[in-house]
Amino acid sequence: MKRVAFVLLDGLTAATARRCLSYPQALEEAGLARYAELVAPLPPLSRPAYATLLCGIPPAQSGILHNDDARLCPAPTICSRLRDAGRITAAAAYHWMSELCNIAPFDAARDRLTQAPGMPIAHGLFYSNDAYPDDELFRDAASLCRRFSPDLLLVHSMGIDYAGHCHGADSRAYRDAARHADGLLARWLPIWEKQGYSALVTSDHGMGDDHGHNDNTEATRRVPLWLMGRAWDGLPMPDAQTQLAGLVLQALGLPQESHPA
Repeated sequence: MKRVAFVLLDGLTAATARRCLSYPQALEEAGLARYAELVAPLPPLSRPAYATLLCGIPPAQSGILHNDDARLCPAPTICSRLRDAGRITAAAAYHWMSELCNIAPFDAARDRLTQAPGMPIAHGLFYSNDAYPDDELFRDAASLCRRFSPDLLLVHSMGIDYAGHCHGADSRAYRDAARHADGLLARWLPIWEKQGYSALVTSDHGMGDDHGHNDNTEATRRVPLWLMGRAWDGLPMPDAQTQLAGLVLQALGLPQESHPA
């Protein structure tokens, strides 16, 4: 049975990805990965973008249009679809993922360590500090992978986004955060591949030079996408973020969810 590791590198703009992420580009040059650039829907903010990635509908349709809107996704998510199909889900992710998929508002004492097979995200290690180290985040994901062998492993790091907010996109700190994430991909993706995972690596939005990403600019909206592994064989390369949820479902053998226009 096919498995997917969905790696979300928060706040990574496409231009910086092409400059600083050498590992997926090495696979791309060897014919082992496919690359595309997608445009994040407006507004290019994290919580609205997460909802789009999880359920396949843009913010204007989901109604989640700002970061303080702490509620469940209004449409079925890839996690709830997998739960309903009897598949296993796990996430090492920022706590907004728990709020969008499982229960809102987030209660750290209750939800940080989630072991709840009835929830859309059955196994979770959720953090709420934007400065949570990416090294630890990937170790969290590796622990979930080893313990539960999920069909979908969501790996969501905030290090690049945090560096961008602190220093801006045109800074060494931001680029170094991207390079550090590249090293973590090179460390962990080959291990997960041996365990049967195909990988999707993307971002929710980009980052501007003025330490933010709420503008309608190429830097804040254009994001990278790499597909690696056999689960994507025969599937078309998406050209919109709204297609990623359906793509993941297809890769895992589930029909896509249709949404009204």
